[in-house]
Amino acid sequence: MTSARKILWLNVLLAVAVVGLSCASLMWGETRLSFLTALRDMAAGRHTAGAIIVGQLRLPRTLLAVVVGGVLGLSGAVLQGYLRNPLADPGILGVSGGAALGAVIVFYTGLMQVSVAILPLGGLAGALCATAILMGLVGRSGALVLLLAGAALSSFAAALTALTLNLVPSPYASFEIMHWVMGSLTDRTFTHVWISLPGAICGTLLMLSAGRALDALTLGEDVAESLGFRLFGLRGVQTRIVLGCALAVGSCVAVSGAIGFVGLVVPHLLRSLTGYQPSRLLLPSLLGGSCLLLLADMVVRLVTVGPELQLGVLTALVGAPVFFARVIMLKRTAS
Repeated sequence: MTSARKILWLNVLLAVAVVGLSCASLMWGETRLSFLTALRDMAAGRHTAGAIIVGQLRLPRTLLAVVVGGVLGLSGAVLQGYLRNPLADPGILGVSGGAALGAVIVFYTGLMQVSVAILPLGGLAGALCATAILMGLVGRSGALVLLLAGAALSSFAAALTALTLNLVPSPYASFEIMHWVMGSLTDRTFTHVWISLPGAICGTLLMLSAGRALDALTLGEDVAESLGFRLFGLRGVQTRIVLGCALAVGSCVAVSGAIGFVGLVVPHLLRSLTGYQPSRLLLPSLLGGSCLLLLADMVVRLVTVGPELQLGVLTALVGAPVFFARVIMLKRTAS
């Protein structure tokens, strides 16, 4: 089987898995109901309990799992390809930290009492501010400066978040902040979907457009520029990658909280199937991220002992051992 055909079949299988897991996510929940009956009620406009549960509770949660997981997987693959660093992930730019800080400030000021949309909008505003600072710091510099600027911005956002937590007068508010920061898709509505979708779509398109440039960068920056790829500047590859990751990840973190390890683990799991050409890893990572988060969210709903486990906690618990196993395999291969 040729390499191109192999990648095509991998994408088809992953797409089928996304559809299958999405259907399972719509059917799965604490409340048992007839899924087909609920769908018929939704189509007929009847506001039955089943139609409300599927249409207003499970459907937004499923859509967000697809979008957030896909964005995290894709951005991890893009950043690993651009920085030529297998440890790169979406949190490395500091945009996730900026989104978390924006949401925490909304909690601290009590603005979330105004509307359910204020919290994700605050997170999105924090992500956009972090993006503007990052672009100002990096300018026309290369990948190393981007890496250092992202680390500095992430540390600064984490420090401000900790300061805000320290100053919160209400223990209940502190609990709500920590609950949100750990990441979850519980109780999300279509308001959250519409807030995250524009940025996620625009960011995804920007990242996918950099695929050929990432292939050229594997040969070095000088070779990439000699092949006609502009690396820096307003329309450069770096700008597209940074803006794409920032828009997509910031929009998703603003509605889901911080969900780690998806962008780090998914490209590693799929790279052996796609080869080491970065452009071939992008679409499988997007689909694989959606599969992973859909599956993780279903497991969260399955664990019913005590309060619902936070999604970000589960992905960290599962992702870290997988990553350790991958590191051990690479060490054995190298030796």
